[in-house]
Amino acid sequence: MKNIAHSLTVAAMLALAGPASAGDAKVGDVVITEAWSRATPGGAKIAGGYLTIENKGSAPDRLVRGSSDVAGKFEIHEMAMNNGVMTMRPLDKGLAIEPGKTVKLAPGGYHLMLMDLKSPLKQGDKVPLTLEFEKAGKVTVALDVQGVGAQAPAGGDHSGHNMKK
Repeated sequence: MKNIAHSLTVAAMLALAGPASAGDAKVGDVVITEAWSRATPGGAKIAGGYLTIENKGSAPDRLVRGSSDVAGKFEIHEMAMNNGVMTMRPLDKGLAIEPGKTVKLAPGGYHLMLMDLKSPLKQGDKVPLTLEFEKAGKVTVALDVQGVGAQAPAGGDHSGHNMKK
């Protein structure tokens, strides 16, 4: 019950905070937009999180960790093609965001992994996350949960997946 109350409080604070989308947030020079995830089938214990991070500052920053009340574990991952095989690995040192650059976390490239899910993610849900940047600090953002097979947030595009070849 405490987790539900906390999640509702965070969701209410995000709604009152003002950005156009539940997933939009700003901390320091870092702006986060288009935060979303896919609905998970019952029994699934993992989910991906996707978003766009823009560094509007003059110094590099790094997404170093995160957490969510809906998951027991949170990791930052990269998918890439290596010798014709798709591989996925955690980014133990985080994800660099160079000054003046935008990094898109999307299916098939960089993404967040929510593991040991406490309950399925359902389409229409808003899943609060806390992201921590090396310089900018912590920020709360909500993932807009889309349908099971979604490739982008509602109204979003499919470009910029950051797939390494």
